[in-house]
Amino acid sequence: MLIVTALMAVTLFAPLAWFAGEAGEFGLYAFSLKTAAGEAVQPTVYMGVVLALACVLPFITIFLFKRRLLQLRLCVVEMVLLVGSAVMEGVYYFLSYRVFAEQTFHTQVLKPAVVLPLVCLLFAYLAARAVFRDELMAAVSYTHLTLPTSDRV
Repeated sequence: MLIVTALMAVTLFAPLAWFAGEAGEFGLYAFSLKTAAGEAVQPTVYMGVVLALACVLPFITIFLFKRRLLQLRLCVVEMVLLVGSAVMEGVYYFLSYRVFAEQTFHTQVLKPAVVLPLVCLLFAYLAARAVFRDELMAAVSYTHLTLPTSDRV
């Protein structure tokens, strides 16, 4: 889950896409579409909030190692947040693309940070699977520790 936190922090601060046209160069970031000078043109606050939650939640989940069922549930919530952040990145990319599509000359580039939520989805799934296996092993060990009342002497 620490890897998920680190990758989502990169996604939170790195440019997600780059657009250029007659109006100039623009970069899509987690919280806004910015010009090359750094001025916010279009706010993307909802995507930024979802990405920030997807960054903080796995870090909190790490410290809940004594409560495995809660940890498993939070891993599932993290996977839902990661799918939601990938969808929101696509929506805001499409909305930003529409701004430049009307111009005679325009180009756009997706940055590598766009795919990081999907990579994190894989790591979150692996973490949830490991937590589930730990819980199963703990449940089996608890049943071996206690004897039924009919077998006691």
